[in-house]
Amino acid sequence: MLTKLTGGTVYDPAHNIDGQVRDIYIRDGRIVADAGGVPPDQEYDCRGKVVMAGAIDMHTHIGGGKVTIARNLLPEDHRRDPVAHEGLKRAGCGHAVPSTLTTGYRYAEMGYTAGFEPAVLPINARQAHMEMADVPLMDVGGYVMLGSDDFFLRLLSSGAEQAVINDYVAWTLHSAQAIGVKVVNPGGISAFKFNQRQLDLDEEHRHYRVTPRRILQSLSRALTDLGVPHPLHVHGCNLGVPGNLDTTLNTIAGIEGLPMHLTHIQFHSYGMEGDRRFSSGAAQIAEALNKNPNITVDVGQILFGQTVTASGDSMRQFANSHHASPNKWVCMDIECDAGCGVVPFKYRDKNFVNALQWCIGLEIFLLAEDPWRIFLTTDHPNGAPFTTYPHLIRLLMDRSFRNDRLARINPDAAAYSTLGSIDREYSLYEIAIMTRAGAARILGLRDRGHLGAGAAADITVYTQQDDKEAMFTRPDYVFKDGALVVKHGEVVDIVWGNVHTVKPDFDRAAIETRLKPYFERYMTMKMDNFIIRDWEIEHDGRSKILVHPCKPI
Repeated sequence: MLTKLTGGTVYDPAHNIDGQVRDIYIRDGRIVADAGGVPPDQEYDCRGKVVMAGAIDMHTHIGGGKVTIARNLLPEDHRRDPVAHEGLKRAGCGHAVPSTLTTGYRYAEMGYTAGFEPAVLPINARQAHMEMADVPLMDVGGYVMLGSDDFFLRLLSSGAEQAVINDYVAWTLHSAQAIGVKVVNPGGISAFKFNQRQLDLDEEHRHYRVTPRRILQSLSRALTDLGVPHPLHVHGCNLGVPGNLDTTLNTIAGIEGLPMHLTHIQFHSYGMEGDRRFSSGAAQIAEALNKNPNITVDVGQILFGQTVTASGDSMRQFANSHHASPNKWVCMDIECDAGCGVVPFKYRDKNFVNALQWCIGLEIFLLAEDPWRIFLTTDHPNGAPFTTYPHLIRLLMDRSFRNDRLARINPDAAAYSTLGSIDREYSLYEIAIMTRAGAARILGLRDRGHLGAGAAADITVYTQQDDKEAMFTRPDYVFKDGALVVKHGEVVDIVWGNVHTVKPDFDRAAIETRLKPYFERYMTMKMDNFIIRDWEIEHDGRSKILVHPCKPI
């Protein structure tokens, strides 16, 4: 079937198309260059409308153990936001941590067609994939967590060759069916189990005698050697700690030019100036980002209101547990792999720290020069639910709106911030980079995030509006793999997305010779059960695994 989108104003940064009026043709789920002289079977009038590729959230917690814990911990979140069965949509619930079905519906209704879970524990990867498989209308993928697991730390501590570490990283990517590797507080989750309450970049783990710097260098080198497209995805040391600005700058310098992605950078950009010993380090972080082309970041913007923080960083979550609102929290250890903590939280615009956090995130967005290396996230749900993205986009695109909101926050925080002096407003082209083309590029998704011939027909069409929050809240049309799934902001069809993975080459026999006795002695799961086979994901016919190529150096 041939579908034509007629006369839309196209923003496709992957092909340097900045607001050009064009026709888009879709055949068999793919974008084609032209109709080939054949009249279309369906045609959509997109004149006066904005056409972009489907949006990609490259960092959103939508599946896995801690998300389940958060849902169980907060029944009031479900009661406050029930979603009744309506039309094609089944019932669901949840504001901060929506149920799986509701997550897919709400993302699609905003024009998103892919989301990536950034913290998949290897031992819990099967559950994470089962939850992500229940998210409709979305492609998914996960970053597998390494850096605090016992086997890796034993390798590093014993002086294992880089080739052995490379094999272990590749084996874990294969076994967890992941697209990238995430480090959370490198070594710190493990150190917490040995009663260390903090672990800075060059501080040794008491048991393994390795530093976070060495962990980061080893894992980043492994991914570079293996040719994995997505760089090491780093939740750094000292999240949320005043003065962590210095740690973040040292982390950037300490990776020694290797590719590295710093996630929810807002939480790692705090100085200690002023009477309250809490200040913005956004200018220094943005300067470091601008000077180091090997570094990419997503922001983790906080927005005011009730949410829940759910993180693999059990060390920091334990430290923040006294801030829980409502007053209940969970921290847990997970086998020899890692851990997690869930702490409900409400960000308040009159609270000095929360207000300054809000400013810091926006400052980083606006001071970063290259939109290809910075990505729009709230670290859902940690900074705010993903449903706040249209509001965040308006803050970036509309200076008068931003300054109006700045005038409403804690006045001391506003006075400590340079936000009011920043004139920059993001363009639609830059938004398309951050949420589409750039996200696809950093993940290695060659056929997503753009509107060129051969791309998957994941397409979003908006009515041009001055109010960008309204515009990005309710698209006119959303196509997923060529199927019209959203019309005028309402779901009109249910389809199921793909699972994106990488499978780099490695010496399976060599690493499994080391791993098998380790599993037999220390783990409660057999090594064979640890590995997720393709058929487990694809057997019900809903999901299809898409393997993206790796290019070893």
